[in-house]
Amino acid sequence: MKILIAGASGLIGRAAAAALADDGHEVMRLVRRVPASAEEVSWDPAAGELPLEVCRSAEAIINLCGCSLAGERWTPKWRAEIRASRIDSTRTLAKAFAGTISDGQRPRVLINASAVGFYGDRGNLELTESSEPGKGFLAELCRDWEAAAMSAGDLGARVVCVRFGVILSREGGVLPRLVPFYRAGFGCTLGSGRQWMSWISLEDAVGVIRFALRENWLSGPVNAVSPMAVMNSGFTRALGRIFGRQLTAPVPAFALRLAMGPVADETVLASTHAIPGKLLSSGYPFRYSILEDALYQALAMEKAEA
Repeated sequence: MKILIAGASGLIGRAAAAALADDGHEVMRLVRRVPASAEEVSWDPAAGELPLEVCRSAEAIINLCGCSLAGERWTPKWRAEIRASRIDSTRTLAKAFAGTISDGQRPRVLINASAVGFYGDRGNLELTESSEPGKGFLAELCRDWEAAAMSAGDLGARVVCVRFGVILSREGGVLPRLVPFYRAGFGCTLGSGRQWMSWISLEDAVGVIRFALRENWLSGPVNAVSPMAVMNSGFTRALGRIFGRQLTAPVPAFALRLAMGPVADETVLASTHAIPGKLLSSGYPFRYSILEDALYQALAMEKAEA
């Protein structure tokens, strides 16, 4: 299968591109620079410019575009950039699915990234793919992001919106930011610790993409999370056990808000207990469903046997 990936330089994109190539697929990468190889083709999502001939020659498009949510305060300018990096790219890619039979081949499937931020801060409520969207910037972002992807569905494509949870990998995401504190003995619970964290290993995040490609019945939103979500207190205790040290006192919520601004309430303090309903009902074989196993693997550490 010829597969076109947008966002192939990101954490999931790099792993997905390598895995799909190993599976024997022909993988092309959309890049926003001069192509460096025959496997790359340039585009300009901000300007709505897309190499339609190349895109329509692909059987599937995977869109993983989106600038990082971390490292910046959510000023109006930064919020606009976060939205544009996701929604503009998705709207541009949807053009590849437009046209008539006389235009020739078009891709059959769009696998588009989304996030469990769709649900917002929902306390202890268990959230499935049929749950309503939440409130806040991230929830509205994910809702509009998915709506942009579903426009390809209106053009006849099968669309899968993969709502990723917290990705566990030493190469990116939350772990590289937390591990230095635990190595130094300063790791601790964040806020009350009672907020749910819906997580997934990088291997399973890629596995869900591969699963969505081959399962033609699968469409719409899919919660890409482990079936065993944990509260922040459980997540931080697991890291504390791995590194053998953890502070007993938590970081107060007000301190996180001072340090991070409003972003804290929609990220580290938000509680989202997502359930992978579609994956469970389909028998998707999770490689890592237990948190500590996923953490040891992500950190490339050997788990000591009891």
